[in-house]
Order: sequence, then C-alpha cells, then structure tokens
Amino acid sequence: MHDDFAANLRLLCSYYRSIAEVCRRLEINRAQFNRYLNGRYRPAGHTMRRVCDFFGVELHEIVLPHAEFQALVHLRPGRPGETDTALSAPALPAALLETGRQGMSRYLGYYHEYYLAMSRPGYVLCTLVCLERRGDDVVYQRTERMPAVGGGRLCHNRYRGVAMLLSDRLFLVDHESLNGHEITQTILFPSFKSQVFRLSGLKLGVADSSERMPCSVRVVYERLSGALTVRQALAGCGLYALDDPRLDPALVAAIRNEVGPGEWQFRARYV
Repeated sequence: MHDDFAANLRLLCSYYRSIAEVCRRLEINRAQFNRYLNGRYRPAGHTMRRVCDFFGVELHEIVLPHAEFQALVHLRPGRPGETDTALSAPALPAALLETGRQGMSRYLGYYHEYYLAMSRPGYVLCTLVCLERRGDDVVYQRTERMPAVGGGRLCHNRYRGVAMLLSDRLFLVDHESLNGHEITQTILFPSFKSQVFRLSGLKLGVADSSERMPCSVRVVYERLSGALTVRQALAGCGLYALDDPRLDPALVAAIRNEVGPGEWQFRARYV
C-alpha cells in the first residue's frame, strides 16, 4: 500500500473540479487512476513523471509523509489548478520583464525572512519565503505567523508576488492574498558568492494594526538548508526578542533601523 502517495494525490486532485477532469487532462484511464488514489498501485516511470509535471511537484515531494506534503502545498506560491492572475508578471514592458527573469534560477528555494516587526515594536519577525519558477516568471509566497496580542491562536498572513533581477538588484512585489489589505515591495542586494546564503535590503509595507502606518525596514533573507523540512522551517517563524539566543547577533545588527552619521536617507546595508 502506498498510503502517503495516495493521500498526496487526492489532495492535489482536490484543487480541480473533478477526478474526471484530471484523468482527461492527464490522458490516464479512470479505472487505473482510481487504483493510484486508493493506494493499491503507484505510477511507474514515465507515468509518474507526467503526474508530477501536471501538478507542478517533484518526484521526491509527492511521496513525502502526507502532513509534510500538505504543508508544502500550502506554502507554494500557486496551488495546483489555480489561475491566479496575481502570480503573473505585472504590466511592464516585455523587454524589461525578459531582462528581469535572467539570472533568477540561483535564488529559487526557501528562505527565512527577518526584519523588525512593523506592528510589534522591539521584536524581530521571521517569515517563510518560497521562490519558484512558474512558467516564464519567478513567483514567491511569504507565509507569516503572528501571535495574537495577549496570546492565543496564531494569525496567518500570506503574501504572493513576483520577483525580478534588474541591474544587480532583486525586486520583489507582492500582495496579501488572504485579506487583500496590503501590497509590499522588497529590494535586495544579490549574492556574488558561489552559494547564496544571506540577502539584505529594504522592505516597504504597512503595519498590520489599526494604525496602518506605512513603514520601511531593513530586511535579511537567510537561505534554508535542504535538510530542513517544511514543517521545521515553518515552526521557526514568528516573533523573537532582539536578545533571543536563537538569533545570530550579526543578523540582528544587520536589521536594526538606525540612521548613521552622514546618512541623509534610510539606506540598505550589506550583510
């Protein structure tokens, strides 16, 4: 029995109108597909590759434990079967869009994003960011887990957007997709090292509070190890005190929002 694979396949199919539609588009016999859904068989070779390509997942992902796979699907920038125009590139000149897509492959993957929380003064907010290629564009999702004031259940925000590399700067523009109450822009320095480890820059957004004050903050993206599971990465998100021993002091220093002597603008800093 292939229980995790079957559960993962049923989850992917749930984003479509019917199993019949999935079978028709995959050109797979319905009776055979039902055997996959029931866990009696797993597709082999070329058929498994077709299934994964159709749903936009990797071979190693579709056989993950179901709880981990479920978290992965919810954190991806676009779910199977969705036609979200927000994940398309903005209405910019075609030549600019083509330029912005070049060189983005090395930045794909998962990151923890750190910055001083706009609505919780004195705390560091850590979110989970997933950048992946969708069609010709590089799209991403930021997942934010914010503890409610006074404790209680976590509040979740999900930001979805498009990333481009233009003249040695990474531009990320997204919107809050659950409540539709915010658009943010982040500009990062690229990495010129052989391996991408940390990216720093500035973020412009709105404090998620009744004040809704426009804010600009320094931000650091830290690349996550491939050995870390999605659930582990998400568990690391939330609010941290500035002196929390789990935070790298160099990272905290990089996101402090002081304006130094001789600085006439609020500027990004290299990390």
